[in-house]
Amino acid sequence: MFHRLTSPAPISGLRLPVHPAPLAAALALVFMAQPGSSQAQTTLTPVEVLANPDNPGLHLDLNSSTGSRTGVSTRALPASLETLDSNTAQERGDLSLMDAITRSTGLSGVGSGGNGSMSFSARGFSGTNSVGLAEDGLRLATGAGTQTYPNDSWGYERIEVLRGPGSLVYGSGTVGATVNAVRKSPSPIRSQEALMGLGTDGTARLGVGGTGALSESASFRLDAYGHTSNGQRSLGESSGGKLMSTLRVEPLTGLRLELLTDYSRQKPERYWGTPLNQGRLDARLRDENYNVVDSAIVYEDKRIRARAEWAVNDWLTLREEIHHLEALRHWKNVEQYALIPLTRQVERSDYLEISHALEQTGHRLEANIRNNDHRAVLGWEMSRINFRHTNNAPYGGSSTVSAESPLQGTWFSPDPTLAKYDTTSTLQAVYAEDAWQLTPRWLLMAGLRHDAARVRRDELVSGTDFNYSLHGNAWRLGLSYALAPQTHLYAQASAGHDPVSSIITMNLRNSSFSLTQGRQVETGIKQTLADGLGDWSAALFRIEKDNIITRDPLNPALSVQGGSQHSQGLELSAALTPRPRWRLEGNLSLLQARYDELLEAGGTDRAGKRPTDVPTQQANLWGHHRLGALQLSLGLRHVGRRYADNANSIALPGYTVADAAMAWQQNKHTTLRLIGRNLGDRQYATTSYGSQQFILGQGRSLELLAELKF
Repeated sequence: MFHRLTSPAPISGLRLPVHPAPLAAALALVFMAQPGSSQAQTTLTPVEVLANPDNPGLHLDLNSSTGSRTGVSTRALPASLETLDSNTAQERGDLSLMDAITRSTGLSGVGSGGNGSMSFSARGFSGTNSVGLAEDGLRLATGAGTQTYPNDSWGYERIEVLRGPGSLVYGSGTVGATVNAVRKSPSPIRSQEALMGLGTDGTARLGVGGTGALSESASFRLDAYGHTSNGQRSLGESSGGKLMSTLRVEPLTGLRLELLTDYSRQKPERYWGTPLNQGRLDARLRDENYNVVDSAIVYEDKRIRARAEWAVNDWLTLREEIHHLEALRHWKNVEQYALIPLTRQVERSDYLEISHALEQTGHRLEANIRNNDHRAVLGWEMSRINFRHTNNAPYGGSSTVSAESPLQGTWFSPDPTLAKYDTTSTLQAVYAEDAWQLTPRWLLMAGLRHDAARVRRDELVSGTDFNYSLHGNAWRLGLSYALAPQTHLYAQASAGHDPVSSIITMNLRNSSFSLTQGRQVETGIKQTLADGLGDWSAALFRIEKDNIITRDPLNPALSVQGGSQHSQGLELSAALTPRPRWRLEGNLSLLQARYDELLEAGGTDRAGKRPTDVPTQQANLWGHHRLGALQLSLGLRHVGRRYADNANSIALPGYTVADAAMAWQQNKHTTLRLIGRNLGDRQYATTSYGSQQFILGQGRSLELLAELKF
């Protein structure tokens, strides 16, 4: 049962009904006992099967709805769409979604406890209001700047990243990029898989998954996953588990029905960063955690979705999806730390307790129309969202502890934790797209979308209730040219929009602001090389964003819209097989991002400065060499210098980290894999939490994995 928003239960005391490990083991036994099956006949579009896992390439011929609801192939799409399949993620040891996504071109992680840890920077734009997160094309509304789900890669067939404005497909908050996790689908052909892992720092994980037929017309898929770790610093414990299920029924030729139910509960590491020593990282503080012993971070998600697809005839397909999503979140932590160098003490402040209770119910109705030359889509989507924010503002409390081996103490605050406000939001959108095959070589794509939001905010303690509404238009016009059957050139212009803060939780001050506007021009090439050498792609782009928040030049104390920023860059990616038994995968992003017009408090001009958390260079490289049943892999990650403030006075140093994997395929069913992460034990910062403390990346770790498929 779902909790009612009118009386949200504190989730800190919730527990999984069954521990993830025994639940996974039980499911594995169930799957192995499933009987054989026969395949039901259907005229529906078959589920996409990824390329040969031994030579995956860039999946350029994969038809996907992530970049366009028309479902054209990645090669023909006049936009930058990147696919990371589950085999590649496991091969690299990228078991968290954050690790997998940040291997893609130009995306870096800027996650912290305050934004749900699933926050990214892409193409010069950072945060949950510029880089969207979806599962199977469905987004949970971002409330109070937080995205938490999905967060691990188990149960997903692939991760797809659409770079540049994605508002045509996903609505507001996607000017930088959109990440879409595509689930594994049911199949009438029985199969099972399992993942078991043990590693340093008390790390353990177990995942099982299986699919098969229930009858001539019904099939299922179940995936379960659990993990735990002691972490690399004090209070570093983390754990979590999830269960994903899909039931598919095809009662008639051309009719497909699906029911999806999911449950997830996560307890991430209670870490809010390491304080700086006069603007720099202090290696002596690397393993310290200045939170309190009774701190808590808990995320719980429950999801129910029902989907129907009806191929009415050979040119018309109707799709309907309804959903009910719930997210319950709880934080109870001390979040701000300041180092006193002379006394080697740390001053702690901001004793925060916050809870979110979010319920989203909605649907999408869509018509796909096809003939010899056109693939058109008409759609309408709507969702109603209830959100309650509970907190102890103004977050009083302070203490001082030793910088080395601190006595963490317990949480206390003079401020009571109360339900502060409720919001009720109605989000709607209508959209249309068409992919027109002008000639065998030329493809013209055009699309329009209009989004509208109406929000009512009820202040429960103080202040005045208020309403606000937002509207935004998005469009894309693109042209793709087949220079050769395996080589496509493209150009596009597109527009999208971001909110100045999360749409469903704007405060009174921000409620009068409109959506910011982003416009992009992009051109590129996608090519498969001859003789099985591999795939490569390149993109040049420029994005301009207007109506960002700035200060009134005549009254710097007043925030107004009217600021602007831009980014432009080059992105390269390739997956090559230069010689037998050798594979190379890599990408490179070169970026320039600047504020064109921005005034901050006091009228300080930030024009020409780089936005926070935006690197100018990013690169990833993997090399794989197979020796019979043994495969050796080496990976490098590089993220360039970034800044923690708009003044560009506090820099996060760039870093390069080496990872490695050694896999032994014992037989066609079993692979053993040893993963080494951050081999050089490099100390580096992924992002900042404020301007005086940095979030550190993980140190060196080893993990042994057993992968079973049968």
